Amino acid sequence: MIDIKLIREQRELVRQNIKKKFQDEKLPLVDEIYELDKKFRNAKKEADDLRSQKNKLSDEIGSLMREGKKEEGLKIKEEIGAISFKIANLESEEASLEQEVKEKMMLIPQIIDESVPIGKDDSENVELERFGEPFVPVYEIPYHADICEALNGLDKEAAGRTSGNGFYFLTGDIARLHSAMLAYARDFMIDKGFTYCIPPFMIRSDVVNGVMSFAEMDAMMYKIEGEDLFLIGTSEHSMIGRFKGEIVSESDLPITLTSYSPCFRKEVGAHGLEERGLYRVHQFEKEEMVVLCKPEDAMEWYNKMWQYTVEFFRSLDIPVRTLECCSGDLADLKVKSCDVEAWSPRQQKYFEVGSCSTLGDAQARRLGIRMKTDKGNEYVATLNNTVLATPRGLIAFLENNYQEDGSIKIPKALQPYMGGKEFIHKK
Repeated sequence: MIDIKLIREQRELVRQNIKKKFQDEKLPLVDEIYELDKKFRNAKKEADDLRSQKNKLSDEIGSLMREGKKEEGLKIKEEIGAISFKIANLESEEASLEQEVKEKMMLIPQIIDESVPIGKDDSENVELERFGEPFVPVYEIPYHADICEALNGLDKEAAGRTSGNGFYFLTGDIARLHSAMLAYARDFMIDKGFTYCIPPFMIRSDVVNGVMSFAEMDAMMYKIEGEDLFLIGTSEHSMIGRFKGEIVSESDLPITLTSYSPCFRKEVGAHGLEERGLYRVHQFEKEEMVVLCKPEDAMEWYNKMWQYTVEFFRSLDIPVRTLECCSGDLADLKVKSCDVEAWSPRQQKYFEVGSCSTLGDAQARRLGIRMKTDKGNEYVATLNNTVLATPRGLIAFLENNYQEDGSIKIPKALQPYMGGKEFIHKK
């Protein structure tokens, strides 16, 4: 949610930003909000003036009563009653207008950074840099589900019986590898100075509305029937929600956190779920990083954070690249975002394994997260980034470490988490 001052003072800037995101249907909202806000401020001023008038008249009543002018005092008392009635009506109008402004403001996209490339959708995202040499071995690399099944590590058929399409059982060394990658990701971020957290895996609707747009919520979130609770789609939701309504000291910033959680997503859309594989599923696990900082430090942290993800994957012998998200591919709360994509030697192309975003003060403004400064209370900036989301990260690992004999090589960084194993062999 942007600052209402931008609607009051820089409407053209807001309009141009909407056009950059190819959301022209939202353009009328700018003038609608401006007029509603003007009515709100007028109602508030009128109510404030009447309160001041009421206070003066109340003081007069006291004086008149002390002077024995009871009749005059009673007349003023009637006048005060009429003023109180007007104030009540204005307060009701204020509340209604304030709510309407808020609802419409939440539909206005965040002002994107000047460096964001302009494009309609993800087909116009821009490759930034490659890390590691993409390699295609002379031998064939099987589909990842076949690799897992050959190592007795995957059972989607049984998961279909217990839970339906989009779920899976991981077993044996594959399950251990999955957990090892997450444990390594946790320790990797702790070594970077981040504080490890395990958050709640369910959140209330007011937190959901604070961390994401309505469209994202409808496409992603599972609601708990009969309760005001949603299963999280990423631990960022709980982690940012943790600071809802808080005023943190400026000296405590930046707050750098890394969190583990399972994640649950509907995965509604044309892309659908994978019948056999693990690339797009309803349930996965993730190690996330979250930063709260001063707004002026946000871009510096943004660049640090995506570089951590690149470093993590390179330590597992996985080539990656960074892809800048264009304006039309940015979610409404984001100022700037890039994806980290891993190399698939089987498909001979890259695929997404993580995403890094700076959201400016959008989430902080929605959730009331501020920092106490010498100049008063100001909104903080929030950022989030995927360290590892798996089994998608597991797919990248299996393909890039698959050997000709069907075994999986374990890089040195991961060996301590696999009991010292250097390879996973067929049994």
